[in-house]
Order: sequence, then structure tokens, then C-alpha cells
Amino acid sequence: MGYGCLAKKGLTLAEKPDNVLNSCLPRFLLEDSLTMQVLLKEAVVKLGNRGDVVKVAPGYARNYLLPKSLAVLVTEGNKRQLEIEKRNYEKRLLETKAVAEEAKARLEEIHLEVEKRAGDNGSLFGGVTVHEIHRALLTEGFEVERRVIELPHIKELGEYTASVRLHPEVSAEFSITVKPVA
Repeated sequence: MGYGCLAKKGLTLAEKPDNVLNSCLPRFLLEDSLTMQVLLKEAVVKLGNRGDVVKVAPGYARNYLLPKSLAVLVTEGNKRQLEIEKRNYEKRLLETKAVAEEAKARLEEIHLEVEKRAGDNGSLFGGVTVHEIHRALLTEGFEVERRVIELPHIKELGEYTASVRLHPEVSAEFSITVKPVA
């Protein structure tokens, strides 16, 4: 961020009073320079659900949330618009919860088997990734987004449990067996 506003006031950076620098900064950075408030347009893992006002680092908002349209800056107009959308969204969530419960019952019955190259001691030459589990779920007939799959750190052969967030209130767990390539 430049200091052009200091030059307009006839000051250098060394002789700036605090109130002059503060008048140069955007208002959302003044309250707490380490965070800014954004209004979430979509549910973001480990951050919040649609319609929540959350504090995040300015870089996270600028570089990830805002460009991907996951959030907007907090303004009264945005709050009102999102409140209307949130009411409609909640109606749709109630309708989709039953479908998610049904999918949960089917998903908890499956058992995925993944074959990976491994050493003699059982450690894998590469871990099992969300992408591989996503492909395996697609072959089983489950279309889910990769970002809703929660996978433990898998670096050895054995049995593991993973989960899929199907709905904000519904999560399904399924088992994974990692076997060596024959």
C-alpha cells in the first residue's frame, strides 16, 4: 500500500502523525489491522457457513475468498441481499437434508479398497490423496465434491476411516483399506 496520501498532506513517512496514516488506510483495516470482516456467500471449511460474518486475514480475503466469490466485504446492502438469499437457501437445505440422510445410509455401507506401492515395512511410497478417494467414490456411484471429503493422513498400509460432509448437518463416514499393489 502506498503512502501517497502523506505527500498530499505535505509530510514524509518519518514525520507522519498516527492520525494522518490512519486517515490514509481503508476503514476496514483500521479496527484491527490483522483481520478484516467478510460476509460468507458459501460455506467454507473450518471458517463458517453461508451468511456468517467472519474475521479473516486481509490476504486470505483478497487472494482466496473474494476472487472465488466465496465472500464479499461487509456492507449494509450486502447484508440485506445475503439475508434474503439465506432464507431461500435455508428452505432448500431442509429439502435436501432428507436426500443427504439417504445418501449417508448408502455411503456408510461402502468399503473402498485402494492399492498403493509400499515398502517392506508397510510404509507407502506416496500417501493416499483426496483426489484418489474422490475417483474411487465416483466409480462406486457417489458424486461429491473433493472439498467435502475429510481424509486422515494416510502414509501406511491398513484400515482407515474417512468422512464426507453431505449437508451442513449430515456427515457420513466410510472405511478405506490400503493394500499393496500385487
